[in-house]
Amino acid sequence: MHRFLLALALGCMAANAHEIGTSRVAVLLHDGRTYDVEIVTDATALAEKLEASGGGQLANGLQAAQLQTLIAGYEERFRQRIQLAFDDQPVQPAITFSVVPAIDASAPAATIHLTGEIPAAARNFTWKFGWTFAAYALTVRTDAAENPTTQWLEGGQSSAPFALNTVAPQINRVRTALRYLKLGFTHIMPNGIDHMLFVLGIYLLSNRARTVLWQVSAFTLAHSITLGLSMYGLVSVPPRIVEPLIALSIAYVAIENIFLSELKSWRIALVFGFGLLHGMGFAGALKELGLPRSEFLTALVTFNVGVEAGQLAVIAAAFLLVGWHWSNRTWYRARVVIPTSAAIACMAIYWTIERLYA
Repeated sequence: MHRFLLALALGCMAANAHEIGTSRVAVLLHDGRTYDVEIVTDATALAEKLEASGGGQLANGLQAAQLQTLIAGYEERFRQRIQLAFDDQPVQPAITFSVVPAIDASAPAATIHLTGEIPAAARNFTWKFGWTFAAYALTVRTDAAENPTTQWLEGGQSSAPFALNTVAPQINRVRTALRYLKLGFTHIMPNGIDHMLFVLGIYLLSNRARTVLWQVSAFTLAHSITLGLSMYGLVSVPPRIVEPLIALSIAYVAIENIFLSELKSWRIALVFGFGLLHGMGFAGALKELGLPRSEFLTALVTFNVGVEAGQLAVIAAAFLLVGWHWSNRTWYRARVVIPTSAAIACMAIYWTIERLYA
């Protein structure tokens, strides 16, 4: 158990808690003659990956202008993990890089434009982007299509061929539901390490099912409220405020577990309040992912259901790994609950400081 906690601590400190949604790609194919590909991604994360691919390490505290210079200096290395192809024949685009300072985001944003001419008589287009480790949306538009076509790809995955002269198909409701269900689940497991630790903190307070149920119900209700309100534009709080508070909520729950072993009424109220914060965090990720206009409600509801499934999976895993076998042992609290809660609290305090000064 202690080895598991050590590995978890190291992994959490190194991991990006919200990898999903940090990149998106939009392709405009104009008149069948030219193309313009716009990539928007986390500038710091991209710079780190570019440095690491050459065996280097990114210096801390780089400003937007410094990041732009660094990324532009690695243009040839950047090209190695992207591929635009027409009829399976790669093309070499012109590339421009720009980085803007963080405003409401947690990091500066890099925008990369790839431009060039479409080969004569080309029939289809394919794309591959290897500078992200998470799912991202590829949106392709042409002058002939009324609506854009969107494909969801993993980092390094080649897209399906996109026919240049056909109208985009109608969005399929079932496929949309399944896609956003999966995205909601993976936003918790394995990508939402901070949300996972908050749910684990809820579970650790007591091994009674009623204690877990009350807290999970309050948390679910709260984050569903702010997720919906945020996505409809009725609530808006900058991530630079929300993200440190989410980390602080994890620390509070974990620390309280060390001193309490029974559910108190104020704990339910606090979990509800913390759920409101986490809901705004979920909304931030979902806004980055984007929602199809024609299936907005379907995508919103299924993403939320996926989040719930991810949370239940965390609780089920904790129960099967430790609760089922040891929760009734006299040493369970001293050897499992307190050390695990202390480890979670330490990681959450680290995240709080990191997000405050990012």
